[in-house]
Amino acid sequence: MAIILAACLLLLTGCGAVATPGASPGEVPLPPASQELIGQGMVISDEDGPVMLCLGPVMESYPPQCSGPEVIGWDWEAVKLWERAGGVTWGTYAVHGTWNGETFTLTRPPTPLALYDPPANIDPRTEPANSGAGNHAELEAVQQDLLETAGERILTSWIENGYVFVTVVYDDGTLQDSYDASYGENMVAVQSALQPVNPD
Repeated sequence: MAIILAACLLLLTGCGAVATPGASPGEVPLPPASQELIGQGMVISDEDGPVMLCLGPVMESYPPQCSGPEVIGWDWEAVKLWERAGGVTWGTYAVHGTWNGETFTLTRPPTPLALYDPPANIDPRTEPANSGAGNHAELEAVQQDLLETAGERILTSWIENGYVFVTVVYDDGTLQDSYDASYGENMVAVQSALQPVNPD
């Protein structure tokens, strides 16, 4: 499989769409948000280090290990249902705040996920009637290129229903437009881990 992907990326033929010349998908800055957002994930800090919001994978160790954007305004003594071990403090929460492209600033007290009832959020691009344009070989090549060029910003990635789905901290359409220009429309489906509290 690795040989097939490598050949596809080098030849740019036979295996379908890959990135076009120009700006790398990893060079497009993460956009800020103009409205209040909500997210769900693990909040963690290591002794005197910054408090981070982990929106992607968490290593199942004790204490857990993960990383993410810094959370501004967090106070462990003001929240409930956290644990502490080995100098690490953590808990899982629904958080409201603002996003400037690098840090997340709280706007309301966080809610432990054990006490939170999230709204349904179904991406219509996962439905068979809205399938994407890629076949599996094409999508594998696109996914590999994305992970190589924009891997640090991608929280999760998988292939489903003719798309490469990628989750990022937040996108206002800037990243989606960039990936459409690089790989073709209906090939990459960008999802935001942080969602508008009051979507338009």
